[in-house]
Amino acid sequence: MAILAVNAGSSTLKFSVYALENSQVRDSVLTGAIEGLEPGGTPVLTWRHQQGQETRLLRGATDTGFDLALQSLAQLLAGIHALPRLQAIAHRVVHGGRNFRASVRVTDEVLAQLAQLNSLAPLHQPQNLQGIRAFQKAFPDTLQIACFDTAFHATLAAADYSFALPQSLSDQGVRRYGFHGLSYQYVMSVLGECSTRAGDRVLMAHLGNGASLCAARAGMSCATSMGFSALDGLVMGTRSGSIDAGVLLYLMEQGWDHDRLQKLLYKQSGLLGVSGISADMRTLRADGRADAHRAIELFTHRVVRESGAMVACLGGLDVLAFSGGIGEHDVVLRSEVCQRLSWLGVSLDPSLNEQATGHQVSAIHAAHSQVEIWVVPTDEGLVAAREAARLICWTNMA
Repeated sequence: MAILAVNAGSSTLKFSVYALENSQVRDSVLTGAIEGLEPGGTPVLTWRHQQGQETRLLRGATDTGFDLALQSLAQLLAGIHALPRLQAIAHRVVHGGRNFRASVRVTDEVLAQLAQLNSLAPLHQPQNLQGIRAFQKAFPDTLQIACFDTAFHATLAAADYSFALPQSLSDQGVRRYGFHGLSYQYVMSVLGECSTRAGDRVLMAHLGNGASLCAARAGMSCATSMGFSALDGLVMGTRSGSIDAGVLLYLMEQGWDHDRLQKLLYKQSGLLGVSGISADMRTLRADGRADAHRAIELFTHRVVRESGAMVACLGGLDVLAFSGGIGEHDVVLRSEVCQRLSWLGVSLDPSLNEQATGHQVSAIHAAHSQVEIWVVPTDEGLVAAREAARLICWTNMA
């Protein structure tokens, strides 16, 4: 048996197949991605298996790139010798709202409730749900499981998730939710195996095109930088992060409507907006121009500033963990953040930091550091597969 974990975005479909033995999820036996699914794009399938790696340009007479992607994925799964039979498909869903505090089996009622949250995560939620519906059609006899990025933060206290707004708005669900929960759940599980201090005061930094921080105590989320939507907190690739609501009121007075504001905040801001060059940290590092440096400096500053807020909620710091594309690979970013947090007793080993390339779990703290520092390559797919296995086991027992 096996579980297929998928993450459907607007232009990509990432997937991994995990072997399932005695209700336990084993290592992935197939991983890959299909990119270029946006209108007018050129779909490309890349996959890795024990037999090797292959990249293939996809061509077919279908209405959408996603239909073509599903056909190609189904053919790939059927064509690999000895690949275990799928028992479930686990989908990453960004927003679970107030009602979904744990992974669930997908039903029509569940999809209808999740669709009501589309405006809270317009870049992700509609694509996530479109992916689920497409997989239901392509794999009609396979169990579909929804796994939520917000679920890990269900342990937030009222003081951490509440806005200072009238209670009538809170009753409608206007509150902080937090995101990147599947990533944080994975990082905590790894730290639990690697560090004797994982149950103490932990700060996790998921830094990538989407970026956030999470403070955890006893392995549970107690504060996070993202809030009602995936816009809040840190500077991101194209998202603004925290911004004074008065700025939006000002722009509305200048005639900006909802769609223009949404495009500004989600697609035209962040590293791209500040630099005017790129949303990719690697490109900015290599650029050398003042605008690129300014964007990087703002990104770094906001990570440090928000880290201070997280540490204040924790009452100190015992473990700092970096994950996400930037956190796992950007040596300079990690060095600068740790240097600016040195007042907390954070001290990294420059040599270990240089060697940590994001391909394996790495400790990068100096021997005398009061705070452990780790680089943990995240695996949201594995967490989703484990959640699916748990539901399968529970269903069988019931």
